[in-house]
Order: sequence, then structure tokens, then C-alpha cells
Amino acid sequence: MGTVEIIDRETVAILRLNNGVTNAINPELIEDISAAVEVVKREFRGVVMAGGAKFFCIGLDLPRVIHFGRTEMSEFFYRFNDLVLALFTLPLPTCCAVCGHATAGGAVLALTGDFRFGAAGKKFIGLNEVKLGVPAPYLADLILRQTVGDRAATEMLYGGEYVTTSDAGTFGLVDEVLPQEEVEDRAVEKVTRLAALPQAAFSAIKSNRVEMVKARYEAAYKSRNEVFIDCWFSQPVRELLKEASRKFSKS
Repeated sequence: MGTVEIIDRETVAILRLNNGVTNAINPELIEDISAAVEVVKREFRGVVMAGGAKFFCIGLDLPRVIHFGRTEMSEFFYRFNDLVLALFTLPLPTCCAVCGHATAGGAVLALTGDFRFGAAGKKFIGLNEVKLGVPAPYLADLILRQTVGDRAATEMLYGGEYVTTSDAGTFGLVDEVLPQEEVEDRAVEKVTRLAALPQAAFSAIKSNRVEMVKARYEAAYKSRNEVFIDCWFSQPVRELLKEASRKFSKS
């Protein structure tokens, strides 16, 4: 698991993304997070996902994945959504410690937590997919609407704007905003407290929370994911992605 580190905090694991400064999402990161999740399920009672001080996660590794053909991109995108669903439905208490920017696919990863704690200051979170000519992934759309409500989610997804973690706290996307040096400890404290509760009862309650999103996604994911792929490979979108890829390389 070269792009992910598991840090033992007794009953809770910190799952730290360690894929360079940006923690860009590529096939290796997806596989390493997936493997780490299996370790967490066997050995811990809760998990905190964390990134770096500059980026929690910048999103998809555009300079790399823009060169994928349709088959390879489809496999990558479906695998990413499988991971998001596994994280979202993990039958343990989870929290994302967002000390850096969480943009696009990075915001999707942050949405998988039961809770999100963010660092104060100019740290941005949001889903800008519409500006690149693709829809936010269907699963992320469902999770966001459950998390912040339909009106706030619609505003975010239609406009594709990033917001600071402080502003995100006003509509429930971030649960608590703290000084950066306090974020991870506060997240561990929260998850540790929940992990001490009877596990079967907690897991049942969480299953109730996630079941509607899970059922809706599984009923329609093939057609909805193909809409994303169709948009991704349309010629106007390819030009937008190339420009975004050039900016990505300067991050």
C-alpha cells in the first residue's frame, strides 16, 4: 500500500493518503485504499481518513487518466465508484479529516465519511465537474443530497463552485471547523467515542442511514455511469479536460 499509510490509534485507524502533494486519484490509490479498508474491517473499530496539509485530495489524476481509452477509463471510473460505495457503507464509524483542499473526486472521498472535520482558513471543498463538461458522479450526487439537502446540493452541483470549509460548515457539508493542528485529533476523538458503542447496534443504525443511497445507486449505476463516460469522451469536453490537465500540473 505505497500510496496509503495505516496509523494505529488503538481502536481507530488513521488512513492517510500519501500519493504525493496532491493525493491525486489514480488506479494505484484506489487499489491501496481498497486494501486498507479490508485491514480496517479486520483490525479496527473505526477509521479516520486524512490527507495532506495542502491537499486532502485534488481529485482524479487528470494528466494521467486523460490518456486512458474508453475501456480503461470505464474500468477506472467504475472501480472508483465501487470504492466510494465501500467507504460510504463501511459498517464502522468513519470521519474525514480535511486539512487541505478537497476538490472534485477529493470532495467525493470526503463525502464518504459519517462526519467531516475541516481546517479553518482558505481550504476549499466542492465538486466542479459541470465546469469540465461532465456530471458529478451519480453516487456522489446521491450522497451529497442526503448530506446537505436537495437545495444546497443543487446549488453546489449546478454552479460547480468551491467553498471554504468554513462556509461549508454553514450548510452541513463540514461538521466542525478547527485550527489545522487540531483536526485529526478531534476526528480520532469523535470516532473513538463512537467505536466504544456496541458494534452490532451501531452497524445496524448506519445500515439504515446508507441503505436508500445504496439501493438507488445499485438500481441505476450502469446507465448513470455511462452518461459520465459519454460526456468524458465528447470532443468539446476533451478540450476542457486538456486545459484542466495543464493547470493540474501546476498545482
